[in-house]
Amino acid sequence: MFVKTTKAKGYTYISVVESFRDEKGITRHKVLHNFGRLDVLRADEGFINCVKKIFHMVDIPLSEDRDKVLTSSDCSEAELYNYGYLVYKKLWEILGIRECLETIGGRLKPDLEQTILLMAVQHLLSPGSKLSAYYGLPGIPLHHFFRALDKLADNKEKIERELFEINHLKLGQIVDIVFYEVTTLSFRGAKADESRNFGYGNDCKPGEIQVVMGLLLDTEGIPIGYELLPGNTTDGNTMADSLENLKKRFNIRKVIIVTDRGLNGECNLNLIKSAGYGYIAACRLRSMSKEIRNKVLDPSGYVTVNDDFTYKTIPYTNICKDGVNNLYQLDESLIVARSSKRAGKDAKDRQRLTEKAANLLKTPTSTDAQTKRDGNQPKWVPDHEKIADDSLLDGYYGIRTGETEMPAGEVMDAYHMLWKIEERFRITKSTMKVSPVLHWTPKRIRGHFLMCFLAFMMERKLENILAEPAGDAETASPEKIREALNSMQLAKVTLNGDTVYFKTKNLPPGTRIFRKAGIKMPMNVSKEEQLNERFHIPQDTVDRQISFL
Repeated sequence: MFVKTTKAKGYTYISVVESFRDEKGITRHKVLHNFGRLDVLRADEGFINCVKKIFHMVDIPLSEDRDKVLTSSDCSEAELYNYGYLVYKKLWEILGIRECLETIGGRLKPDLEQTILLMAVQHLLSPGSKLSAYYGLPGIPLHHFFRALDKLADNKEKIERELFEINHLKLGQIVDIVFYEVTTLSFRGAKADESRNFGYGNDCKPGEIQVVMGLLLDTEGIPIGYELLPGNTTDGNTMADSLENLKKRFNIRKVIIVTDRGLNGECNLNLIKSAGYGYIAACRLRSMSKEIRNKVLDPSGYVTVNDDFTYKTIPYTNICKDGVNNLYQLDESLIVARSSKRAGKDAKDRQRLTEKAANLLKTPTSTDAQTKRDGNQPKWVPDHEKIADDSLLDGYYGIRTGETEMPAGEVMDAYHMLWKIEERFRITKSTMKVSPVLHWTPKRIRGHFLMCFLAFMMERKLENILAEPAGDAETASPEKIREALNSMQLAKVTLNGDTVYFKTKNLPPGTRIFRKAGIKMPMNVSKEEQLNERFHIPQDTVDRQISFL
């Protein structure tokens, strides 16, 4: 870190700049703070007093003697520490994770709890990195992370159960409805074994070694527990056993499976209902019978929510077959909603596809080469009638549910929750580096998933806090949260033998997140004891290296 002067239009500007190397090893500069014009700073009495205070705090004598100026050897290079993670540290305690881990630490406590907290924070803020520095978290040798993962794997169900009691039962909450989501998580360079196998993942990549995760969530989207199954598991075939195990462990009365794809085949829905579970699933209106389509297009019965959104409920009897062609009848409610914004998007998507088809028809030779079979060449022409029929359902979408007594609003809210859950899974797998999994031994893999489960709990809890009434929807997005918290840095500098911390400029959402979480922002210039008092950090944890016995 250094002070940079820039001249522009006859003025000199002062800024504090950090030098770093990017992924290609090229030196880059990042402006930590712009002080503004030098002539304005010299005339600013408040700024001069601030500088004098810094000199006083670090015991640098003020003198008019030019021979006694501060030399470069008196000031160390800056070390940057993230303090935005303190939001997650507070949630770590609110959710009872610290309390829970301290009960299983054995001779490793409290170091076990601190190690797992650091791993979870790294997954949330700097996935893939083991080098990020966080103010107030002790430095931990890399191999200690692996010992902590083994300890987690040995206590998975105990940890899940205690966290469920802390966050639900002890608060007097009766959890009788939960949601269940299935996803796949892949491994890089692994071999199949009893817990991992080849499968077709949610990212549509065939032949990957993977596991299937069945995740149980409460109505706020906070994870409760999970089950891991081999990657070649067919969702509908073994899902019932997994769900039954989760229900017994947490003593939950009713499970509603909310699904977009994968579980919503008619055979699977019958299996779900036969096992005593509820379901809410997406359905394709364009593939349904003409009778149902006519009811959908009938404008009567729709409830207007706002200028853009209307919905209605249609009783529906679903006749389906199982794997051996036995017929079953599912009594369902079909919730149909229409949005004018969605209608515009559907029309644009169809227009793009029809234009693509028209361009293909202009070059029949390429189309003919791909479709010629047994010497017979079909004649391709646009089906304008089909296109017109398809346009009738622009803006409509359907949700089917076996919970016929459940209000339509709650069904749509639950399905919307599915969208949030799937978005979290995408973030968890891509941004938090949950997948692909880089661990090798089954025990360490189980510990890795439990650590990610704890990180997921904190992430969802923070999003819910920020999205509460009068919350900032933009701030509540995972990307904005991560970006804002990563911008909250302290620059540690040693001046004349004394250590002082400068708060760098952070993104505005970071300040709002701290205020919402009830955490005080640091002062612009602070000593270590001042920061520890403000952040409630014990003095012996700062710059401490953990050593497991």
